[in-house]
Amino acid sequence: MTSAFSEAFLCEAERHAAWGAAQLEALTAFLPDGPWEADLEACRYRQGDVEMRVSVLGTYDASEQSWMWGWANPGLRGTEVVALSAVVERYGQEHGIAELTGGFLDLSGFGDPRRAAEMLAFTGMGVAGAPGYIGAPAGPATQVYFLPDDPQVPRAGLDAITLPRMLLTGAQLIGHSARLVVGGYFDHHGLPYHGEDDRIVAELPSGGPVVVTFDGAGRIGGVRIGALS
Repeated sequence: MTSAFSEAFLCEAERHAAWGAAQLEALTAFLPDGPWEADLEACRYRQGDVEMRVSVLGTYDASEQSWMWGWANPGLRGTEVVALSAVVERYGQEHGIAELTGGFLDLSGFGDPRRAAEMLAFTGMGVAGAPGYIGAPAGPATQVYFLPDDPQVPRAGLDAITLPRMLLTGAQLIGHSARLVVGGYFDHHGLPYHGEDDRIVAELPSGGPVVVTFDGAGRIGGVRIGALS
């Protein structure tokens, strides 16, 4: 049993925090309210009048306070519906992130096991580069997490107007390293950037700079779009 995530996992999670938060907003706006159903053999998920291709990322068992990755599920292992989950496992092996390579994780030592499960789902989404994740009840105590794997799901693009809000939102999501949040966001959108002692400066496609400053505690102190000073 563990009671905290590893440094390697937290750093990986932070890299996806800002763009992932924006992408979850886009997915929520895309999906209509309504009951859901899934055909795992066909990799299909339907909610309301929207049907799309998905992959099973993992499941959370509230009664046991445990997480199981889709690639480790005995009934799904090796099937097409856990293909993206298998990508997460391979990434974890390549980068030495134990939480992504342990098929079954005991979360009972965490103060909030359900939040820990959401962190695993969020990070799995980021590693797989999926356009969000969907958590759906699959029983009285079971939550199954799907990754959309369908081009009809909108991708959240780079928007200079909302950029400051997304960086600040991402930095507050996990709270481990604001610098990794900012760098991960710029990496995701392909923006060239460089870091200095108290700031990160990126170049927008329009040619203008984005200057993100950090306070003495490493938190984002400000986000400025415009001329350098």
